[in-house]
Amino acid sequence: MDDKSILLHVCCAPDATHSVKVLREQYKFNVYMYFHNPNIHPKEEYLKRYDSFLKLSKAWNIPIIEAPYNPEEWFKITELYKNEPEGGARCYICYKNNLFHTARKAKELGFSYFSTTLTISPHKNAKIINGIGNDVAKLFGVTYIAENFKKNDGFKKSIEYSKELGLYRQNYCGCIYSKIEAENKRKIKYANVSNHNHSDYR
Repeated sequence: MDDKSILLHVCCAPDATHSVKVLREQYKFNVYMYFHNPNIHPKEEYLKRYDSFLKLSKAWNIPIIEAPYNPEEWFKITELYKNEPEGGARCYICYKNNLFHTARKAKELGFSYFSTTLTISPHKNAKIINGIGNDVAKLFGVTYIAENFKKNDGFKKSIEYSKELGLYRQNYCGCIYSKIEAENKRKIKYANVSNHNHSDYR
């Protein structure tokens, strides 16, 4: 693999859009996308996101590296943290798992660089994610490109690109625990709105 190629861990196609743009245009990298996400649950949701990943690859001519879908491994390593809130210890383990496997795959295939789309999310701490990336990079002797893809309206731009390309956009991070938490928050929000509306007619 040449020195201007990078293996980009992709959590979902919408988040990859702006991230790929930055790596191609600012860093002049040849980007290869790696969809390693054993956290995504259920499988039907995983397939929706994977199909969108393939759609982006075809639309923008981005080569991909296949990754296995192994949710059993993910449930095993996060079992003790299933009751953690979103953004807590469980998420840290999830980030580390994805970045560890990406760094290992980069080393295996001869990439000098790797990065992740995770930092584009306004709900994720880029400093923590980039710290993990740098740590796992040292384990495999590769270089982690520590970007904060949400800066300069990166997340907003990703939404615009997604609409242009007709990409599927999910409404929760990925794991079953985040799905439950997101659904509960929506129920509470709906209940509050409903109660407010009803109060207008009392």
